[in-house]
This record gives sequence, C-alpha cells and structure tokens, in this order.
Amino acid sequence: MPKWFKRKPKRAADQYQPNELSDGNEDESDEYLDDMLVRSSESDPCTSSTNELRIFVGTWNVAGRSPIGSLAVDLDEWLNLKDAADIYVLGFQEIVPLKTRTVIGAEDPTEATNWNRLIGKTLNDKYGCPWLTPMVTRFSSDNYHYVPASESDRRASFSSYTEKSELPWRERSGTVREMPKVGSKYKLMASKKMVGVFISVWMKDDLLRKHCISNVKVCSVACGIMGYLGNKGSVSVSMAIDGTSFCFIAAHLASGEKKGDEGRRNHQVSEIFRRTFFPRSPGDDDNPHPLTILGHDRIFWFGDLNYRLYLEDNLARQLIKKQDWRALQEFDQLRREKEYDGVFQGWKEGDIEFAPTYKYSQANCNRYSGGLPSRSGEKQRTPAWCDRILWYGKGVKQLSYFRSESKFSDHRPVSALFSTQIEVVKPNTTRVGLQNIFPTILPSDQIGTSRGGDEAKSTLLSLLIRDIEASPRHAQIVEKKTESECS
Repeated sequence: MPKWFKRKPKRAADQYQPNELSDGNEDESDEYLDDMLVRSSESDPCTSSTNELRIFVGTWNVAGRSPIGSLAVDLDEWLNLKDAADIYVLGFQEIVPLKTRTVIGAEDPTEATNWNRLIGKTLNDKYGCPWLTPMVTRFSSDNYHYVPASESDRRASFSSYTEKSELPWRERSGTVREMPKVGSKYKLMASKKMVGVFISVWMKDDLLRKHCISNVKVCSVACGIMGYLGNKGSVSVSMAIDGTSFCFIAAHLASGEKKGDEGRRNHQVSEIFRRTFFPRSPGDDDNPHPLTILGHDRIFWFGDLNYRLYLEDNLARQLIKKQDWRALQEFDQLRREKEYDGVFQGWKEGDIEFAPTYKYSQANCNRYSGGLPSRSGEKQRTPAWCDRILWYGKGVKQLSYFRSESKFSDHRPVSALFSTQIEVVKPNTTRVGLQNIFPTILPSDQIGTSRGGDEAKSTLLSLLIRDIEASPRHAQIVEKKTESECS
C-alpha cells in the first residue's frame, strides 16, 4: 500500500494536511498517510456494551439414587422456576453408588441421561413447551458440549429421535405428526460425567440467538483413591458468551470428619486447579480462550465439598435448634481454611442462612443422623454444610443462597442465583469513503473515464479501492455484516 503514496505527487499531501506535512519530509508523509489509510479501514473496528444475565447454580449429592420409577423426584422447588434464570448450571454427586464396579469400570451414561431428561422436562414443561432438546441437538449425556447444528442436522436429529421414542404427539399407528412450531425454552449446552460426579448446563433458547456462544469445552479431573480414581474429583465446563469467559466446576471432595481430613480436601482442590485444562482444538474460533480455571472472567465452584464443623456434635445440634447460623459459621471448616489461606484465597461465598445440609438419617426423613439416643446401625455424623457454592471474578452479584427441602437423599440440595454482566462486542461495519480521505489525489475528470468506451482507466483511487476490497480484513467485515443482516 505505501507504494501508491510514493507515486503520488507531494503536492497532494500538502493540500490534504498542510499543517502536518509542510516540512517536506517524504518519509513522514508516507507514514502519516499509511496510518490514515489503516485507521480509515479499521477505525473503531468494534463497539462494546454490557448485558446482564441471571445464572442459577445448584448442587446436590443424590446418594446413588436414580430419579426414575418409584424414586421419581420433583425438581420444581430446587430449580426455583418462579424466578427463572437465563442459564441453569447443575452439579450432582453420587449419581451412581460409589462401589468398586462403578469406580473402576467403564462409564455408563444411563444415569446422566436420566437426569438430563428430567432437568429438560422440568425446565421446559414449566412453560408449556414440549421438551424437544434431544431432537434439535444430538448429545451423549455423559460427555457433551454444544456445537451449533445446521438446519439439515436438525431435521435429521428430529427424524432419528422420533423413530425411537414415544412422544406426546406420536400416534399409535407409528406415524409422527408435524413437529410443533414452538421449541424448547432451554437447550442443553454442556454435560459431563465422571463416575458419580456430573454437571449439566442449560441456556435459554433466545440467548443462543442473541449472543455468540463459543469455545464450549468440558474437562474432568479424578483425584480419589490413590489420587487418580474418579470416586472423588471434578467435572468442569468452559465457555465464552460474547466477550466474557465462564468456567463452572462441579466437585466432590474427600469425606471424613477426623482431624486432618480438611487437609486432604485442600490438596484435592489444588489438584483440580492444577490439572483442569481446556486445550484448543481445530474447531475453535479465532478468539483465544482460557486454558485453565483461573484464566476465566467468571468462575463458579460448587459441589459436595465435604468441609465439616470444628465443633462437638451436641453443641452443633444446640446451635442448629436455635437456628443461630451466624454462631455456627464461626466453626465452619471451609470458612476457617479460607481465612488462613489454606484454600480458595480471594473467593467469595454468600452468607449461609439455612440449616446444615448433611447428614440426614435416611431418605424421606427430616432428622439428622446420629445424636442421642442413637439408633441401631445409624452412622454418627455431626451435621455440617458440606454442599457449597463459591465464585471468583468481577461483575458477579449473588441474589440468593438457599437450600431446598427434598428428602430424596441424605443431603439437601443447595442453590444460588447470580446476576452478572457480559461484554457484548459487535463489529463496526461503517466504511469511510476513500473519496473523503483523499479528496485531492486526482482530478475528478480522470476517475471512471473510459478507454474505447469499454474499460475504465486504472487510477490510483480505483486501485486503492480494489486492493482494500480484496483484503482479508474487508472480507471479514462484509461476511459479519451479511450474517448480521440475515439473522
């Protein structure tokens, strides 16, 4: 591009900016006009604004119980659908019993599929929409991340699914009626299972149309038996929503209330930080994405973290009976470890204003296990806030932090609702006319004159325009503008 300016008479540059180019330095003139041209074609390449999202984060240790048949469970209260969120991020622990066969055997996606079906049905039936997620998005429930599907893939997925499933609109004759016009309100974005630890991320359908969701990745870290088996550890999801990156970590840490057990939990947290990695892949977009947990803008860590109380059992139960949560928190292991820089330095957690979530005597029971008088065969456990939700990063505000009262397992589910801002970056496709930048480069009577009535003469301006239009930068702007107009 600088060659075109070197061919141009210096007088034209003087006429364009006499105050800055009147010193007669040709090199400076060329550099100035180079800079002007670059700024004209790339000036304000993008504009940014912020949008607010509401994110629901929930965690639940389901004690190896499946949510089907006689154990069917209602998720409405836990998901708090009266105050619907834009994104639902749900972490589970022990979706399968932690027995030798399940810990060292091959992964079985059955229970993950059962939970995903129940979550999808609960989220979408609430709004009177049939649950169409399996038809519009193919996924393997134990290891899935969102990839936008083409229209042909959507049709094929719907056809494949309806041939094998009994849906409300399937007639007994076997013929399938026309797909309803209205789709699911929520779509599955990511799902990952490791033994009993499971994460499932759902997003409102209109957010997928409004925002660019990219670089959705999953990762698992096993740090249980011998430090490498999956009875304990984490499953994580990384994604970008427009210009903001998110990381969600569902974890199940070492159990035990003996002195020193908190050190094992701290070590597993360190291992999860160290070994969680989201590598780049050929299908990624051009924007760089975080490779590690702490590289993200907004991070949420939740699960059965198993931190207990530094307090004798009978004293803990007395404070629980008084509902003196503030006094009880003074003895909370996780709070102490954070204060003494043992773990989660700089992370935040909302005030706990609910009863300890573990351990209840059995399913369908509102009584904590153990205590006096103890019952035959019942484990003696001091109640504790084992199930926790923490976050890290700027621009996150917690709106609520609560537990639900489902008696499905010996843990109570815990939830938090957050408000967070995301940066929305949009390309600026406004093009500055070169006639306005170089008004005196050539006389107007030389532009567009014909040669023999068929071809236009090659002028400096026409060649500049041709070169810019052929550049990759210009092609990207045109492509993004076309996509924006089509959407």
